[in-house]
Amino acid sequence: MSGLEEKYIREAFETNWIAPLGPNVDKFELALSRYLEGNHVAALSSGTAAIHLALILLGIGQGDEVIASDFTFTATVNPVVYLGAMPVFIDSEIDTWNMDPELLETAILDRIKNHKKPKAIIFVEIYGMPANMEALHAISSKYDIPLIEDAAEALGSKYKGRCCGTFGEMGILSFNGNKIITTSGGGALVSGNQDHTVRARFLASQAKENTLHFEHLHIGYNYRMSNVLAGIGRGQMEVLDQRVTAHRYINGRYRELLSDIPGLTFQSEPDEHYFSNFWLTSVLLHERDEIFNADAVIRSLGKENIDCRPLMKPMHMQPVFKDYPSYLNGNSEYFFTNGLCLPSGSNLPDGDIGRIVAGIRSVRGIK
Repeated sequence: MSGLEEKYIREAFETNWIAPLGPNVDKFELALSRYLEGNHVAALSSGTAAIHLALILLGIGQGDEVIASDFTFTATVNPVVYLGAMPVFIDSEIDTWNMDPELLETAILDRIKNHKKPKAIIFVEIYGMPANMEALHAISSKYDIPLIEDAAEALGSKYKGRCCGTFGEMGILSFNGNKIITTSGGGALVSGNQDHTVRARFLASQAKENTLHFEHLHIGYNYRMSNVLAGIGRGQMEVLDQRVTAHRYINGRYRELLSDIPGLTFQSEPDEHYFSNFWLTSVLLHERDEIFNADAVIRSLGKENIDCRPLMKPMHMQPVFKDYPSYLNGNSEYFFTNGLCLPSGSNLPDGDIGRIVAGIRSVRGIK
């Protein structure tokens, strides 16, 4: 917490705006819109809700196919299944760890060949790293398949100076407790098309028609953000740039202190067009060493009360999704087997970074 949130939470209590919706929600949406270059925003209960509504707005339904990143968290894909549609998984490119454009086109052509053109593409910007936007956009336009940009981890990241979350037909943000800013729990749908956010707000408010009595012509959802939680978001927005700076500083310190470790590489910006918030600093341990490997580092640091975690387990390896189509090149599985996320909280002090680095070096046998 920045210390600024309490002011807006107190406003909610003093004005008795405790229920969903209210002035904090409106002003949080406005702050996000300004940050995201004027794109329209609907504040929601979660990033998962935002993906669900985005798919509904694109008309996804029973039997449709939706292409999705393989290297992601399950929340990206679950809403596809909610709607009775089928996810089709695309592996990662090596440069960004995000969806591989070449495999994407291969998959589209193969699905069309089998008389099932995908209805949408959900691409993820994993750990805050922007995706290969130009290539993905070119393929989307070529085959007339809309993009949903899962920028849940990428608020504050940019591609060619443009904010992540603004590249797709719709973008998705998450404000879960572990994200770069939080509303405790929450998310948002972002779009340059105001009709999408207006419709999303309607569906997220139980699809109640504008009548005195409760009138419903459509199935709706209880997906709107609480006015209290939006107050937290308003305070967080005032320090978002500071949070990005802090995460990038932490990433830089890790690089500086671990640069001499053989076989250890970082998820990195491919060139000057990419600006990552480095929400999580993530590394690969390339040597298949029985002593110095991702599992060994996680276990060793755990004994020192330092919490690391493996990289995402790809969707095609998840038991619940194992029978769905996948187009693979081995990258996401390699990342999962050989990678880990280092502690990356924005309030991580230099002293703790030093402890973490010392722990990693000790596993490698280097002082």
